[in-house]
Order: sequence, then structure tokens, then C-alpha cells
Amino acid sequence: MSDSPRRQLATKIAGEVTLSADPGSTLRKWRTDFDISQTNLAAELDVSSSVISDYESGRRENPGIGVVSRVVESLLTIDESRGGDHIRQYARVLSAGFESDIVRDLREYPTTVSLSRLYDAIDATEVQSGHATSVSGHTVIDSIAAITRLSSEEFYRLYGQSTSRALVFTEITRGESPLVAMRVVTPTPNAVVLHGIDEDDLWEHAPKLARADGFSLAVTTASTEEMLESLASLP
Repeated sequence: MSDSPRRQLATKIAGEVTLSADPGSTLRKWRTDFDISQTNLAAELDVSSSVISDYESGRRENPGIGVVSRVVESLLTIDESRGGDHIRQYARVLSAGFESDIVRDLREYPTTVSLSRLYDAIDATEVQSGHATSVSGHTVIDSIAAITRLSSEEFYRLYGQSTSRALVFTEITRGESPLVAMRVVTPTPNAVVLHGIDEDDLWEHAPKLARADGFSLAVTTASTEEMLESLASLP
């Protein structure tokens, strides 16, 4: 079907790559988001791995729409062969329909952004490192509205198109509620940022829970407006 989640996702990825100032980096970002190696993608396309590497690094001239379409279809075909998790997740996003008082901002990045760069942008301090060192997007959430009104399934939809993202909870007093809420969401995001508190005010068990679930945990006292403006400038 032309309006299927797969087709809509294919259109989005292809459009993002072709409009990007750095198509190779954007292709690499999507490939890594899908957890597909250059070798596996090359095999699906029936080309050598060096071809994929050359496009992603910019050593080859920017890929045309024909090449981009083939790459995107290959990513989606491989995802379907593995169970279609990414395509199903995108379908959940299409039907999410979150209210603006819950989600302040939800954005995907054209290329991956290191956590250190994200934290610098919003003046955040990492209090617990995680398994990942970069993100591909962010979601800014009103903590009270999200925790009191969202089911665990709806909470998962906050991830957008990928769990490779930072969930930013605003107006935090200690951090207990969002960290406990994260315990029922699988898989977890790459990073959680608690807005409105510094490290001294953080719930003492928060770093331990973040460490157990493998995500980076950071805090920031930047104003909401400044934080949103800084996030809008990424990447």
C-alpha cells in the first residue's frame, strides 16, 4: 500500500538524505539507527562494502535519488527480515497523536549527535554514563503530565523513530518518578536528562537505576526556553 508505514518511512528517510547538506552522514545515521552493518547493507545491494563506506564518508560524489532509493529499500528489507521492529515503531509514532502539553518538542536529527555535544548545548552535567555515546534525536516531555497520563505503551511512543535519543523530562524536583517510570519501558533510550535540578538535588538512587538499565543520566538547570532553543540548534 502506498500509505503503509513502510512506504511513509521510506519516503521520510529518502527525503531526509537527499535534502541533507551531508547525505553520506545522514545515510550512515539511518544505517546505524537500524543496527545494520556496512557489510550486511552491501550484501543486500550486491555491492562491495567499500562502496557503502565511500558514500558515507563523502569519498564518492553525493548519491543520486536512484542510489538513495535502493539503499533505503535495502534497509527496510533487512529490517523486515529481522522482524520489522523499526517499521513497527514508526507505525506507532504515526498513531501517537500526543498533546502539546505532554510533549514540548520531538525531533529527529539528520546526523547522529554525541552526548557530550548535546549536554554542552543545554548546559547539562552527566551523573551516570551509559552504553551509548550519541543520540539521533530528542523528546522533551512534561514530566508530571507524562507520568500521570501515559500508559507504558504510550511512554514508549515518546521515542519517536528510534530509541537512540535523549528523553528530557522538564520541571523535575528529585527525579524519582521519571526514573521509576523508565523501569517499565523496554527498551530504554540512550539518555535521560532531568531538567530543573542540579546534582545535589538528585534522588540518591537515580544513578544506580540508570546504571542498571544502561542509559546515560544527566541534569540541567537551564531555563526551559533556553534549553528548547539550544536543542533546536542541533545538530
